Amino acid sequence: MGKITGFLEFDRKVEDYAPAEERVKHYKEFTVPLKETELKNQGARCMDCGIPFCHSGCPLGNLIPDFNDAVYRGKWEKAANILHSTNNFPEFTGRLCPAPCEEACVLGINEDPVSIENIEKNIVEKAFEKGWIQPLPPETRTGKRVAVIGSGPAGLAAAQQLNRAGHLVTVFERDEKPGGLLRYGIPDFKMEKHIIDRRLKVLEEEGIEFQCGVHVGVDMKSEDLKNEYDAIVLCGGATVRRNLPIEGADLKGVVQAMDFLPQNNRRVDGVKKFENEILANDKDVIVIGGGDTGSDCIGTSFRQGAKSVSNFEIMPMATAERPEGQPWPYWPMRLRTSSSHKEGAERFFSISTKKFVGDKEGNLTGLITAEVEWIKQPGKRPILKEVAGTEKEWKCELALLALGFTGSEMTIAEQLGLAVDTRTNIKASENNYQTNIPSVFVAGDQRRGQSLIVWAISEGRQAAHHIDSYLMGKSYLPLKGEGDLPRV
Repeated sequence: MGKITGFLEFDRKVEDYAPAEERVKHYKEFTVPLKETELKNQGARCMDCGIPFCHSGCPLGNLIPDFNDAVYRGKWEKAANILHSTNNFPEFTGRLCPAPCEEACVLGINEDPVSIENIEKNIVEKAFEKGWIQPLPPETRTGKRVAVIGSGPAGLAAAQQLNRAGHLVTVFERDEKPGGLLRYGIPDFKMEKHIIDRRLKVLEEEGIEFQCGVHVGVDMKSEDLKNEYDAIVLCGGATVRRNLPIEGADLKGVVQAMDFLPQNNRRVDGVKKFENEILANDKDVIVIGGGDTGSDCIGTSFRQGAKSVSNFEIMPMATAERPEGQPWPYWPMRLRTSSSHKEGAERFFSISTKKFVGDKEGNLTGLITAEVEWIKQPGKRPILKEVAGTEKEWKCELALLALGFTGSEMTIAEQLGLAVDTRTNIKASENNYQTNIPSVFVAGDQRRGQSLIVWAISEGRQAAHHIDSYLMGKSYLPLKGEGDLPRV
């Protein structure tokens, strides 16, 4: 795969960023693409490693060495076919996936891994540019009707696969436009929304119907939907936010990240007025939570004109190298610095927020923290302990809570009588994604809990195979790692 000596000749190279002082002035994507010759050299770095562990690192089972080799040889259309055979939406994963495949790359044992994600993004962009991605509606229809609830990556992947099998697919979305958290959650500077719209156009022309502004379980009873469709697949996101139950949490200015970010997506999309407008301009902002959502809040706050942005993380600062006990090819919990962090945020680790402070009108004016340490226990979870004498008060007019999610809404599960686990995930085996009601399936966050976009697409694809088998007795849709028919 690639050039036999390529990894010895070429260093890893990825897209540069536009300067921070320029990119914070707008919400457009700001990466600087590599030249085609540079991309070919990156494809050339893919080793003839014998066992491509990148496959095991990728939840989709992408045929990574194959498309790397095609890029190295300048066979871009072939690369696009290989990529789309296992991944419905590489334009999403090529921008948003944390790339577990790269952490599993054999070259990454002692060198910088192959820049798989960037190669993937450039393959699909080349395919759109050249017009290779065209609607491919099924030649025949089965007459079976399937309802997909949720239009995030899991729902869109399930819908496209089921439509390819010839079923009549309707996607229900409670928001005003399809895309789920891809549209209302991911900042536009990470992925502009025309990227979603061009793919939706393909899906619609393939025959998929979208019904937006329909909250299943509220606007439409789940039982009515069950009676109208031959099968249902639940693909909603994990939307129940984790709170911070401390004094002052009800002050004006203590805001959930997933209220702040979707509102800004709508603002960028042209919405002018909001009932409760949330803005960071001229404020000292503190983002509580060190994950991707926290990073997104940082970048958005800078673009709104925040006076300062600080980021609190209760965990200790991770190392840049692989931690002990997380060997290759497993995903390591190492220190990751995003483009948003580099725009001027100050990061603080091992810090816990104890209290929010406000004025007489109920507005947030600051917060109080303490440093913490984690006491390791053999064979047990570490104990969190506050460090005595480390209390500190911080000025803050906007605190953004990016603390993750505890599960999905239970309205549909309750109406249909679906079994759930202790984490409020809907119970369904990975063997067939089927719930305790035979015609109802579940994939993505609602089955596995909050997870990655690449897992959502993978689960949507796998669920589609099993729904097709349920409806027709067998399925020709691929499972993980199996190449689908050429799609571009």
